[in-house]
Amino acid sequence: MERLHMLAFGAHPDDVEIGMGGTIAKYAKKGYKIGICDLTLAELSSNGTVETRQKEAKRAADILQVHTRLQLRFPDRGLERKEEYIRQLVTVIRTYRPKLVFAPYWVDRHPDHGHCAKLVEEAVFSAAIRRYEDEQHLPAHRVDALYFYMINGFHRPSFVVDISETIEQKLASLRAYESQFQRAEGSVETPLTNGYIETVESRERLFGKEVGVAFAEGFIATKPLLLENDLLGEER
Repeated sequence: MERLHMLAFGAHPDDVEIGMGGTIAKYAKKGYKIGICDLTLAELSSNGTVETRQKEAKRAADILQVHTRLQLRFPDRGLERKEEYIRQLVTVIRTYRPKLVFAPYWVDRHPDHGHCAKLVEEAVFSAAIRRYEDEQHLPAHRVDALYFYMINGFHRPSFVVDISETIEQKLASLRAYESQFQRAEGSVETPLTNGYIETVESRERLFGKEVGVAFAEGFIATKPLLLENDLLGEER
């Protein structure tokens, strides 16, 4: 199986796009192989069907130039800490051997996002343990870092990524989820149908303003970041 440079986990299709779609598009353009793994089919969504959301997820992945999109079948609103779930996630991590792993920030109004973060954190740790047996008995793999992206909410990030050149791809990937972000006949009003994409765009604009660029996405790190050549940049 081809190794991925980055692997981003989300509880539902569209979570990753909301939190870090611009970063994915940015690094995909540079030639890096990026993967997305959705834990649930979002079968309890107020609008849309599982089939519709799968089609929308594929369109969004194509827009962002995602190399691999994986779909697990954990229960929507059932992301409890279960060993069987952790083992499946460990298998995914060991199969694709990513350098970086991303998950939703655990401080979020939707409990599934927080539960997803904890499951991924457990799996990243267990994937590095040589004697931990996953479903396929794969060799251990230690990722370089686990970072957390934001879905709902505005938090002080540990670092930001400039997405000024890929903000339109990010917004287009969100618009691909028509069933979630557009109010159609027969649909019900949710927090997503009331200007949600515009809110995400405004958040990334604010993050960008903090560092002097047009748009940026914010991430949370749980340990210090090592800066080597980046403190003063490339100029002498």
